[in-house]
Amino acid sequence: MGKDKIRGILDEALKEIQPDKRYEIEIFEKLNEIIKKINLNQRSIKAVLGGSGAKGTWLKTFDADIFVLFGYAKYKDKSDELSNILEKILKKKFRNIIRLHGSRDYFQIKENKFTFEIVPILSIRKAEQAKNITDVSPLHSKWVLKSAKIKDFRDTKNSKSFLVHKKLVNEMKLTKQFCQAQNLYGAESYIRGFSGYICEILTVYYGSFLNLIRNAAKWQDKIVIDAERYYKGKDVFKLVNTSKLVSPLIIIDPVQKDRNAAAALSQEKFDLFKKAAKDFLRSPSKEFFIRKDTRTIFKNLKNRSNILIEISALPLSGKADVVGNKLLKIYEFLLQKLQKHGFKLLKSDWAWDRKANPAFYFLIGKAPLSKTVIIEGPPLSIKQHVEHFRKMHKKTYSKNHKVYAIEKREYAKPEGLLKQMIKDEFVKDRIRKIRIRIIN
Repeated sequence: MGKDKIRGILDEALKEIQPDKRYEIEIFEKLNEIIKKINLNQRSIKAVLGGSGAKGTWLKTFDADIFVLFGYAKYKDKSDELSNILEKILKKKFRNIIRLHGSRDYFQIKENKFTFEIVPILSIRKAEQAKNITDVSPLHSKWVLKSAKIKDFRDTKNSKSFLVHKKLVNEMKLTKQFCQAQNLYGAESYIRGFSGYICEILTVYYGSFLNLIRNAAKWQDKIVIDAERYYKGKDVFKLVNTSKLVSPLIIIDPVQKDRNAAAALSQEKFDLFKKAAKDFLRSPSKEFFIRKDTRTIFKNLKNRSNILIEISALPLSGKADVVGNKLLKIYEFLLQKLQKHGFKLLKSDWAWDRKANPAFYFLIGKAPLSKTVIIEGPPLSIKQHVEHFRKMHKKTYSKNHKVYAIEKREYAKPEGLLKQMIKDEFVKDRIRKIRIRIIN
């Protein structure tokens, strides 16, 4: 497909992911109202717009972040107290404040259909001054804004600089949406994918979404992205702590040269991104930017030769990262049990977007399992272990210098096993309610 046709597809995708103007005006009016309210009668504290809102890289719908900057001179030795100080300020000015646990506790305000997260941050000029990982966030925003304005057009005094800024910001939006649609977005420990900041750095580094995709399709392991060229001509692996370089993609943080911004990225998500890039180049389509419902994907795969099991759950309350990890553990536990008992898994996955309850999906072959199962025992040469094995099993036989046992299969159908497994304490300790459903 020609360059112009691909550009046409990208332009169409971009139109559909841009936020509705009315929604944008409404949320920013509310944002400004909250920011003004926080800043009223404050001297060493200043609330500002943060996250994707500050950079202009938000997508169709977004929750807004407000950073509350605490003056460095006054609060540099009170990093652990910032959340408590901010809580007192917010409680005087707003009715319903929710405190959420994090590396430094932050707050949530819900106004009609909008959710605002208010994060206490120590105001710093350079990353070395940070007392907490969140303190560096405003520096990330500044770097993205600066880079977007001067990447391809160095004369920032020229009126065209804003157009360059807008163009590159739109390219960042395409990268973010592509990752979201491919289920690769988010650096949380239960996702281990591409954070918004990584998407922005990669787009700035390669100059456009399409150029990023073309390069990603050819990536090998241990790709090093150094946008600020801190290590130009040098061996990163000798100069940076090796514990920070274990991820398949190494992105030198533009505002913190000893940090790998992609440290949380898993090999699985890295490989899936490369595959998605190759698939897009092979057959470009707007479909690559449309997020598919996990349930719909599995229903479309359902046929006469397989069975689709959906396990829906009601999660425990708590910080998203903690809840997400508990859900991941349950999914891995159930998956492992199905595999251990010999069921043929065609596809499995789980979904949770925080606004809807999580669900686990298992697509399993319908072919009946044998009534018995063969259990491998120890080598015949280890007589003591062989004797113990034979005592544990009624039917045993020897083959290829080993002892084996024949036992009746415990579960002939996967739903029987799963019904038992969801009663296990491992599952019950990590979730409130759970139910199994066979989807026909």
